[in-house]
Amino acid sequence: MKIVETYSHLNGWEFLLVHKRKLWKEIQDVIRDIDGEQCKIKVSKEKRSRDRLLYSPVEMNRQFKIRLSARSWDESRVNYWVTSDRKLIQQTLTMPPDDQKRHIEDNGHVPILSYNQTDFVKERVAMEVQFGKYAFVAYDLFVKHLAFFVSDKIDVGIEILPMKSLQAQMSSGPGYYEGELYNVLRQGRGVPAVPLVMIGIDV
Repeated sequence: MKIVETYSHLNGWEFLLVHKRKLWKEIQDVIRDIDGEQCKIKVSKEKRSRDRLLYSPVEMNRQFKIRLSARSWDESRVNYWVTSDRKLIQQTLTMPPDDQKRHIEDNGHVPILSYNQTDFVKERVAMEVQFGKYAFVAYDLFVKHLAFFVSDKIDVGIEILPMKSLQAQMSSGPGYYEGELYNVLRQGRGVPAVPLVMIGIDV
């Protein structure tokens, strides 16, 4: 596979080039190493494309996971506690999880354990390979990466997406690079408030 487009949000790509050059090369190598045609294994059952071979998002994710795990990109999870009281949440946002729980209880409310999980993290860089439904991309960009950044677990987030030309040949309706780039740009330069690199790939 190949990188077709990249977008640097809040200097995310520049950060990688200066501080994580080896990781950036590793990401490029992983993408280049995947044979997209081997992922073309899903037989379409849709009326408009019945019996046509399509790219399988499941298989593409599997190929990325094999290669990234072999290079010590590991899943990471950040726990936090929430409650229904807005003021309490604002007070506890920057506290460690144990302090959040205690503070909520001390103020007479019930703490609810929640978490954000990302598939691949290495050396304070988080990466999502997103071939799922389009709504998941917005969650990655505006919730997951931001939560890890605010909690000081990462310095930059990376989102790998299919280009529209690839998405059109996939067996589900994932988000695609051009559409998600538009969604980020229309929020304004500072939103989301986390350095990001969006990568559009194709076969």
